Amino acid sequence: MAVDWSRRGYHAQRWAARGALLAAALAVATPLVYGGLRGLLLLVLGVAGMGLSAAAVWWMLTVRGPLRWGAAVVAVCVPAGLLALFAVTLFWALLVSLALWGLAVWSGRYALRGTGGHTPVRERRLPPPRKPVLIMNPRSGGGKVGRFRLREKAERLGARVVLLEPGRQTDVTELARQAVADGADLLGAAGGDGTQALVAAVAAEHDIPFLVISAGTRNHFALDLGLDRGDPAACLDALTDGVELRVDLGFAGDQPFVNNASFGAYAAIVQSPAYRDDKIGTSLEMLPDLLTGQQGPRLVARAGDRTLTAPQAVLISNNPYRTGDPFGLGRRERLDSGTLGVLGVKVEGAISAAALLLYPDPAGLTVLTAPEVVIEADRDEIEAGVDGEAMVLPAPVRCRIAPGALRVRVPRKRPGVAPGPPRLDWRRLRKLAATVGRTAAPTRLHRPRPRSRHPEDHRRTTPPGGPSDT
Repeated sequence: MAVDWSRRGYHAQRWAARGALLAAALAVATPLVYGGLRGLLLLVLGVAGMGLSAAAVWWMLTVRGPLRWGAAVVAVCVPAGLLALFAVTLFWALLVSLALWGLAVWSGRYALRGTGGHTPVRERRLPPPRKPVLIMNPRSGGGKVGRFRLREKAERLGARVVLLEPGRQTDVTELARQAVADGADLLGAAGGDGTQALVAAVAAEHDIPFLVISAGTRNHFALDLGLDRGDPAACLDALTDGVELRVDLGFAGDQPFVNNASFGAYAAIVQSPAYRDDKIGTSLEMLPDLLTGQQGPRLVARAGDRTLTAPQAVLISNNPYRTGDPFGLGRRERLDSGTLGVLGVKVEGAISAAALLLYPDPAGLTVLTAPEVVIEADRDEIEAGVDGEAMVLPAPVRCRIAPGALRVRVPRKRPGVAPGPPRLDWRRLRKLAATVGRTAAPTRLHRPRPRSRHPEDHRRTTPPGGPSDT
C-alpha cells in the first residue's frame, strides 16, 4: 500500500505541474486576449516601468539634493500609475490573471513538494543542568527582561542570573568564562543576537549546553531554532523539560556569529555614531559615496574557486538563507549544514539596478555556499557588522564555520520551524509535466516477500534494501 500511495502521489504531482504550466500560460494570455494590441503594449509598458522604478531607486540612493527627491517621486509614482492603468484598461481580466498566477504558484509548489527536503535537527534528551548560569541584558528588546520577569522565573527554576549593568561597558565573554570557571554546566543569554553569539562561543569552547532566551529586538537566531519569540519566558522551560540540538557556529576572524557578518556599505553605515539615533537620515547621507566607491574599502571576497571583485556589500551567514521565496527571506532552512551562505551585491549603475529586478539570474547578485570565505581590502582594517554589532577587524578577514560546535538546549514543546516551500523552478516543472509511461511511475507494484521463519532462508531470498535492511 505504501508503494501504491507513493505512485498516486507522483501522478498527482505530475498533473499539478501540468496545471501550473497551464495556469501560468493563461495568466499571461488573458490580458493579451482581452486587451488585444493594448494588452501587449501594457505588458511591454509594465516591464519598462519596473526597470525604470529600479533605476529610480538607484538614483535616489546615489545622488543628493533635488535629483534625489525627483528620483523618489519616480520610484513611487511609476508603479502606482502602472497599477491604475492596468486596472482601468483590463478590468476583470486583471483580476482573472492575478488569480490564475496565484493558482500557478500554488500548483507548482505542490508539484515540487518534497524535492527540497527540510531535514529537522536531531534532538537528544538529556537530564536538566545542575548549575545553569544565565546572562541577561535588561535593555534588550525594550526591556523584555523586566517586562516578562525573566530573572524571577529563572531563579525559581534554579538558575543563577547575572544582570548586565545599564550604561556600563561589560565584557560578556569574560563573564561567561568566569561562570564556567565557577562550575556552570549550562550558559544562557537573554539579549540581542550579538550577546547571544559571545556567550554561545564560550559554551562551544567548553562543550557545555547553551540556552537561547528570545529577549532581543529581532531574535533571528531564536526564530530559526523554532523558539517562541513572542514569549521569551517560554524559553526557560528548557531548564526543566528540554532537548539538545547540535548546530553550527560562524566566525569572522576571531569574532563568533550565530546569524551573519556583513561587509561593505551596511557595515560602514553602522559604524557612524549618528546611526543609532537617525538610521534613515544617516543611511541616505552616507550611501551615495559608499555605493559609488568614493568612500569605503574596495573589497574582494574569495570563496573556493569564486572571486567577487569590488562588491558594494557581502553578507556571510551561518548556514545559507532562503532566496527562492520572497516570504522566506531572512530565514534559514537549517543550522547544521556545515556551510556558510554567501550573498554578494555589485551594482554599477541604473541599468545594473534594473537588471537585479528584471532578470531571473542577474550578474550583479552572487549567491553561493562555502565552508570558508576570505574578505580582502585595500586597507589594513575592514569595517564589519557582526550580528548587528559594529566592529573593525584586521584585514584580511577569514570567515569560517564550525560544524556542530554548539550544543543548544531548547524546550521540548516549542513552535518549531515551519519548512519553507520549494523554489518555483519552471524548468523542473516542465520536465515533470512531460514525463509519461514508464518514466512517470513504476509499471507494477512490488509487494514485499513474506519473511522466512529461518534467518538463513531470509537472507537468501530477501533482496538488498528489503525488510532485512530496515
